[in-house]
Amino acid sequence: MLDNVKVVLVETSHSGNIGSAARAMKVMGLSQLVLVNPQCEVDAQAIALAAGASDIALSAEIVSNLDDAVHDCGLVVGTSARSRTLDWPMLNPRECGEKFAQEGLQHPVAIVFGRERTGLTNTELQTCHFHVSIPANPEYSSLNLAMAVQTLCYEIRVAHLAQEAERYSEVQEQEYPRQHELELFYSHLEKVITDTQFISKEQPGLVMNKLRRLFSRARPEAQELNILRGILTSVEKQLPNEK
Repeated sequence: MLDNVKVVLVETSHSGNIGSAARAMKVMGLSQLVLVNPQCEVDAQAIALAAGASDIALSAEIVSNLDDAVHDCGLVVGTSARSRTLDWPMLNPRECGEKFAQEGLQHPVAIVFGRERTGLTNTELQTCHFHVSIPANPEYSSLNLAMAVQTLCYEIRVAHLAQEAERYSEVQEQEYPRQHELELFYSHLEKVITDTQFISKEQPGLVMNKLRRLFSRARPEAQELNILRGILTSVEKQLPNEK
């Protein structure tokens, strides 16, 4: 999914921001950087600030307008402060990440960042299906471009990892022992701890009740119960034979 995510920077004016954005992307596993009519070159400063992500900065796709950057995308989200003049569906960063994780499985998706000083124009914002706003401190909402890229790339990665974990848990459904198998285990356990004189034959109930409660809380899987049975059998083999 992460390979389907485009990070689109529109008319970036400082080359260091391109490098810092590339670094923010790579940390989160994203690799598709698109530069729309950049006002600077991917120069030495960009490479320096990219640190180990210069490959992303150097391989960035360069296009002349936003339409060319997102023409193949099924979902386009533009970064924007809430606008009083442009009523558009808004997402918070968490919702944005979840949408990208879901739709990125089917088609390319793009998150669009505007100019450092002026952001995206209304026309560019209207190209987007949704707008996303980072709920920064209203008294000091000074996020630079790389910070915004890092924040939203992080949310995309978190949503992707949650999706992967859910998919894995669905496939790897655990098998639990049947009740009669548990009773066989408890009988086996009681026999072994009696034979080793851990409990008395005359009063096994109190300890066994506590052990039953313990294993009920732990709820061992079928394979784990087989391991426990194997341990009990191993202990039995070490006990002296009764005459």
